[in-house]
Formats: sequence, C-alpha cells, structure tokens
Amino acid sequence: MADKDEPTVSSPKRSAAGVPGIVTGLKYALGKPGIVRGSRALLRINQADGFDCPGCAWPEPGHRSSAEFCENGAKAVAEEATRRQADTTFFATHSISELAQWDEHRLGRTGRIERPMVRRPDSDHYEPISWSDAFTLIAEHLTGLDDPNQAVFYTSGRTSNEAAFCYQLFARAFGTNNLPDCSNYCHESSGVALTETIGIGKGSVTLDDIHKADLLVIVGQNPGTNHPRMLTALEKAKKAGASIVAVNPMPEAGLLNFKNPQTPRGVVGGGTPLTDQFLRIKLGGDHALFAAIGALLRERGAVDTEFITEHTSGYKAYAETEIDWDATLSATGLTRDEIEEAADRFAASDATIVCWAMGLTQHTGAVATIQEIVNVQLLRGMIGRPGAGLCPVRGHSNVQGDRTMGIWEVPPPWIDRLDAEFGIETPPEPGYHAVAAIEAMRRRDARVFIGLGGNFAAASPDTQVTETALRSQDLTVHISTTLNRSHVVPGRTGLILPVLGRTEIDHQAAGPQFVTVEDSMSCVHASRGRLAPVSSHLISEVAFVSRLGRAVLGDTLPWRDFEADYRAVRERIANVVPGFEDYERRLKGNGFTLPNPPRDGRTFETADGKARFSVNSVSAPTVPTGRLLLQSLRSHDQYNTTVYGLDDRYRGIRGGRRVVFCHPDDVVELGFADGDIVDLVSEWGDDVERRAEEFRIVSYPIARGCAATYFPEANPLVALHATAKRSNTPVSKSIVIRLESRA
Repeated sequence: MADKDEPTVSSPKRSAAGVPGIVTGLKYALGKPGIVRGSRALLRINQADGFDCPGCAWPEPGHRSSAEFCENGAKAVAEEATRRQADTTFFATHSISELAQWDEHRLGRTGRIERPMVRRPDSDHYEPISWSDAFTLIAEHLTGLDDPNQAVFYTSGRTSNEAAFCYQLFARAFGTNNLPDCSNYCHESSGVALTETIGIGKGSVTLDDIHKADLLVIVGQNPGTNHPRMLTALEKAKKAGASIVAVNPMPEAGLLNFKNPQTPRGVVGGGTPLTDQFLRIKLGGDHALFAAIGALLRERGAVDTEFITEHTSGYKAYAETEIDWDATLSATGLTRDEIEEAADRFAASDATIVCWAMGLTQHTGAVATIQEIVNVQLLRGMIGRPGAGLCPVRGHSNVQGDRTMGIWEVPPPWIDRLDAEFGIETPPEPGYHAVAAIEAMRRRDARVFIGLGGNFAAASPDTQVTETALRSQDLTVHISTTLNRSHVVPGRTGLILPVLGRTEIDHQAAGPQFVTVEDSMSCVHASRGRLAPVSSHLISEVAFVSRLGRAVLGDTLPWRDFEADYRAVRERIANVVPGFEDYERRLKGNGFTLPNPPRDGRTFETADGKARFSVNSVSAPTVPTGRLLLQSLRSHDQYNTTVYGLDDRYRGIRGGRRVVFCHPDDVVELGFADGDIVDLVSEWGDDVERRAEEFRIVSYPIARGCAATYFPEANPLVALHATAKRSNTPVSKSIVIRLESRA
C-alpha cells in the first residue's frame, strides 16, 4: 500500500537554499548512487564536457563553477544514477494490481527498470521480453491498425533533440501528426500567445539580459523549487541594481531571500533579499493587473512612441480600452496603491523583463493574460533591447527543444523540407494534442499509445478518465528509466522499455555518442553521459526510435545510420530545421544560440511584419459563495510528476503531501479549523464534479478566496473538458472547489 500520509506542519521558511540545500542535495546525490558514482555525476552535471541536468531548462552561464547544479538537480541525478533496480524478481513478486495501489513516491523508489518487460493480455504481472520480440510486437500492432491516426506518439520534455527529431520523423512517415507532448500541459499557452503577437513561440531574452535588467517581474512562478539556479541570476541582477516584483498568490521563500550556497554570505550570512514588491494576487487576476498597469502607463505618457510607430500594429484599438477599477481590485485582491506602485516601477525602468511559468499558463484565459503582458512590454519598447524582454521559464530540460525538433500535433513550418529530405508525405491535417488524445482513446479512435519518456497518466488531468482511456488501449508502450504511475495502468498488452538516462555513457557502432538539448533561452548545447549504465539491457532513445523505424517501416529511411552515429541525425536536422545550419561545428564549446528575430533585430514574423497589440476582454474566475479557487503546485521534494520525498520544507510541510493551503480567515469563515481533514470537490457546472479525498487543511498566507495543493494529487479534480481557450491546456490553476468534512 501507499505510504501513510500524515503530514506535520511548521511555519513556512523565509529564505531558500543555504546550508539545508547543500546538505539535502548531497544526501540524495551521494546516497542512492553511492559516493563514487554520485560524486562523479555531480562533477559533470551542466559542464561543457558533461551532461545536461535532467531536471529544469534554466540555461548555464558562460563561465561555470565546478558545482553548477542546485539541490533539485542533485535529486534528479540521484534518481537516475541510483543502483537500485526494478528487476525480474521485483515484477514477479509484485502484481500490477498491487503496484497500482502504491503512490508516486513509492513507485519511484523502486529504482531503474532493468530490462524490457511485457504485460500479456489477462495477466496481472509484467514478465521479461527480449528487445527483438518487443519491436516485433509493436510492429504487429501498428501495422494492424485501420488508420495511422489510431496511434498516439507522446513525448516527454527530457527527450534529446536527436531522439525527438527521429521520433517525429517516424510518426509522420508512418502517416500521422498525433504527436502530443508535455508542452500541451505547461507552456502551450505561452507559445500561442507569443506566436500571435511577436511571431515566435519563445521568449526574447538571454541569461545575460537577466543580469542586465533594471526591473524583473516574476509572475506565477516559484524559482526556489522549480528552477533554483534562476535565483543565482536574480541575485546577480539584484547586486547590479535591479529591482524585483513578485506576483503570486503565495509568498515563496526563494523570492523572499536567497542564501547562495556557493558564497560565504549564503552559507553563514543573511543571504540576499530579492523581492522589492510582493503582489499577493488572487488566482486568475493577472490579466486585470497587467491591463491596469498598461492603462496607467498610457495615462502617464510612459510609452515608447517611436517603437510603437515603427514596430507595432493594433495600438489604436488597445489604447482605447478602459479600466473598470472596481472590477480590477475585485479580480486582483490588490489595492490601487499597490498597482500604482507597480506601474511606477515599469515607468521608471529602461530595461524590464517579465518572467512567468505555469502559474499563468494553466488558466482558462491564459493566452489573453500573456498577451496583456506583451502589450505592456510593447508599450514600453521592451523587445529587442539589452536587459529587456519576455521570458517564459520552461520546466523540463528539453521541452523547448522537442518543439523545435517538430514534436507538435501541427505540422511545423519546415514540414516541406522534412518531406523533401526524406521522400515522405506528411499528412496536412493536425493530429491530437494531449487532451484530444485522451478523448480519442476513450472513444477507441486511438488504439495504440506510445510514450517516449514522461509519466502520461500522472501528468494528465481527470486521473480516473485518463487511466481508463489508457487501459482501453490494445497496446501501451512506455520508454522509461524508472517505474511510474503510467506503468501500472497498461493497455490490454503493455510494454515497459528501459533506456539509458542522461547521465549514462552511450556507446554505438561509431563509438561514444552525445546528444543535444535546447534550454529555456534557445541555447543549444551537447550532453555527454559519464556514468556506466546500470544495466546491460538498456538502449538509447535514438536506438529505440531507429529500431522501431526499421521494424515498422523497413530500411526506407536511414535508421541504421541514425543509430550507429548521431552525427547522421544532426546532419539531417541541419538540412531541415532553420537555425541549425553547420550544427556539428557550432556545438563545440558551450554550443550556440538559435536565431530570435524579435530579440536579434526587432523583426516580427507576423502577418503584417510587426509586433501586435492585443485587445482581450478582461475577465476573472467567478467563485460562488462558500467556495475557493484552487491551484495545483509542486512540493520542494518533487520535479513534475517525480516525487523524491514527502517534505516541502519551504512551506513547512514534512512527512506527507495531502494538504490544502487556505487563508486562515477563509478556514474560519467556511466553518473549519486548521488541521481538519476534508475532501476536495471541484465544480465545473451542469452538475459535473470531481473528488479528491482526505486532505489536511493548512492555514497559510495565501490570497483570500484561494487555495493550493500539490499535483499529481490535484489532477483528479481537473475535468478533461476544462482547458484554456485557444491553447487547450488543462486549467489546473482555476479550479472552483468546496471543502467537505470527513467527520
């Protein structure tokens, strides 16, 4: 059974990192892998001659320290470099029915998957299968489909550029664009908003810009847990004179004070206070906030008229929008003085960067909100200027690279070049994004699910619906390193196929190989595994896709060349994907940065060649009396769906995860007390409800009317149909709930 969830609660921390960060990181990194293996890994993580951290996508500085990692990076490496294995004895001992009762933490602690395993129809156990038989089995199912669109090819953001390129090539050569990926769940709203307004679905800043900014606005983001190395960049900017505004429903320790573990002040001193202004905003109030800031800047004449005239369109309609201040204050939960102060900071800054993460992207109106941020930055001319721009902070280490490589349900702009390069014909119609893929599996319009990395079952909304959809498949295939929830909800036939991790040596016919990744700021660099593989039965992700291609499509494409030498893959990427010309040579040293027209030359690849102001009606969630608006978030002891431990020390939680953070006044007003055990019931209208059971109420300094709990525990509350407008991202940050007593 799952570990008993009985959290203890103490006061939240007022600073991040410091000595506890050092101790915790080393405990993980030197514990699971062992001292020798763990030390070797830590010395190579994020180094030019080492491997890219399998955690977040924060970029590396040009001049790197010998300890270029954070606490959570050390945890990610420990998870992958562990010597513990889920071997044949483990699977013979534990049935799938039993494993389905384990929580994500306990599943992850079983260690690395040692060899290919298969669940046969009507069996409740996984058993060993050879690689050749596994590929034969997949090929039989894929070639037996009535239509290629009955297959779904999902991808995790940890997949390398080379594997991602091969994977999308295989899917399109097979005849489908069904390429959902984890972007559909995180920054899809950013991509839609930015493509429509500045002509590229990526941010417009570099790490050096962060260091040079006058004003940094951090919205809907918790870098202390989700991208801890970002705190070092914020500290550097702060010491250079930058001011920082944090916009969040909850105070986050990392933005209050950073104790840099690589400096004496961070270890024995008081650290560096980071935030100059904290706006404790209500969930869903960000659109109203930035609309008000834009109006105040226009009112004060704090606009860059030359930039607007030369580089933008749509300003007249935007300038005519009016602000309802009563509605704004109600939506944001802020005072007018607080908003005026923030606007003053924008007006006084000559170099402003706005950063955001999933706290913005997972609302119903996420696209409109992000476009309102773009409006404010265009108003001030903060695109294509040193120290200024737009900065969506990506999560997984290569989620941006996956999209660049064509992992997208929409044929990418360079699809004609792909077809010409390989002599294939990509179908023109878009495929399934992640939510549509679940719907298709429910209807049995999809019958085969293949997941290249990730944990689809735990990452997806509406957990019971998603798991039922996976179980309905004729075949599920998960290419993985460690055991997770997706493996215990297999289709009629299920395969778990273990691959090399980012940390491990990859040796192919042409010799040792490396792969490449793209970070959050479009820098592409090499990643070379340095540890011996934990099992002789592991193959690389590139090898997996190459062998799958041969098994299903034969040798019509250069699969053998791709597997033997990844330079062959990069040569084709250079021929097909813009910005990757002369790929191999440019990877030497610290790699290269991809072109970014808005940043590089204030050029915008939109329909009219200009950056576009947007006019979107300001709206905020409607929350009935007696209800709260819930967001999901990560604990400090997890990364995405991987749960390293049961503590969240920054928020004062230890030994459990089933907690719901509520404002003390809301707790009393709703008739509860701190420590009460409640069920969370989400309400989606038309009597649609979802339930998650047994959560401990924790009184916390969150915005009034709001609540928060961890995912994936919160995912059952998100109805499958509840998605952001235009991006189809599940709305995990806009959940209307009621609390029901367990007494």
